[in-house]
Amino acid sequence: MFVAMSRFRVRPGQEQMVRDAFLERPMRVDKQPGFVRMEVLSPAYQANEFWLITMWTDRESFETWHDHHLHESHSAMPRGLKVEKGSRALQYFELVTE
Repeated sequence: MFVAMSRFRVRPGQEQMVRDAFLERPMRVDKQPGFVRMEVLSPAYQANEFWLITMWTDRESFETWHDHHLHESHSAMPRGLKVEKGSRALQYFELVTE
């Protein structure tokens, strides 16, 4: 299984906007070929940081979605949301065990 993890921080005070956006998301990615599941985490020590973990059957499925549908998926994020400069990171993993 292929895992993509992105991390970002928003300006303090915008945490609930992000939480609500993920809770009410249109679930477009869920219908993409190869998509397995998504989890959204926020560290207890930094409430304005979010980790988005998506799991895919293979890397090619993720890359197809990322290259062609990412903008569409992000269109549901709240207007006025400000991501802290330099806080974005994207990493790839292979799931070894569950």
